[in-house]
Amino acid sequence: MLLISLFLATLFLAYSNGANDNFKGVATLFGSRTSSYQTAILWATFTTFAGAITATFLAGALIKNFSGKGLLPDAIANAPEFHLAVAIATGLTVLIATLMGFPISTTHSLTGALVGAGLVAIGLQVNFAALGTSFILPLLLSPIIAIPLGAGIYSLSGYINSKWHLPVNQKMIDGCHFFSAVIVSFTRGLNDTPKIVSLILIIEYFSIQGGAIVIAIAMALGGLLNSQKVAITMSEKITSMNHAQGLSANIVTGILVIVASKFGLPVSTTYASVGSIFGVGLISKKSKSNYRVFYQILLSWILTLPTAAIISAITYRLLQG
Repeated sequence: MLLISLFLATLFLAYSNGANDNFKGVATLFGSRTSSYQTAILWATFTTFAGAITATFLAGALIKNFSGKGLLPDAIANAPEFHLAVAIATGLTVLIATLMGFPISTTHSLTGALVGAGLVAIGLQVNFAALGTSFILPLLLSPIIAIPLGAGIYSLSGYINSKWHLPVNQKMIDGCHFFSAVIVSFTRGLNDTPKIVSLILIIEYFSIQGGAIVIAIAMALGGLLNSQKVAITMSEKITSMNHAQGLSANIVTGILVIVASKFGLPVSTTYASVGSIFGVGLISKKSKSNYRVFYQILLSWILTLPTAAIISAITYRLLQG
């Protein structure tokens, strides 16, 4: 019964992850009206699913690299109760944010859940120093890089156009925009799937490949059925955007995703995406960034870890009892 509960909780987490995260790679497509919502979410679902399926071939190495980021001794995380508490807490945290329309980091929710259950399991032996690289640095570094980079690339494109009056090929711009969405969505599916799959590997009936496929399907369903509120926040509430702004923001996100993956930099895809969208609106004369919405999103990022930690600690204690 405990293993069945763990399996269902992990599917719930994957569904919540898809609902909150799948649209982030295509938010600028919808926001700039390069595509409709239906086209954008289908594009996001297909490319994220492709990344998740690709993870089945690389999952062994990726899962090995993701071990709670050094927060806990390996021996602690072997009990089904621990995995179940983490899955439930992470899924609930992400789903609550999704229903409120806030784009947050599933990885940071997972980190918070590990900390919460870990505190109940081993007390203050949890490696709090690891939070610096796994939570604090991405929270600070991602927006700091993405905001000025988004503003800079959009300004550069405007300067080049005004200086040399280059002919605008809208089909080419749209094609590049869709391709940038592929990069962000595919990489997100590739990176997030193994982290979720790692929770159910203690169930002996599951292979890594089988678990990844099931998780990929649940993520796809979450994106298709529950992305609307996060989509509206990222596409319309942070700032209104034209085609050039949307493409500029997605190029920044794509670059940061690739560079961070290549060099292991502590950059969050979620934070980079939101930061780049906010950045392109800062310097636009026609569309202005909404500071109030951005500060609300920033607050949700700060509250992600403690929220997941509290839910995880309570759940793990109840499971122990």
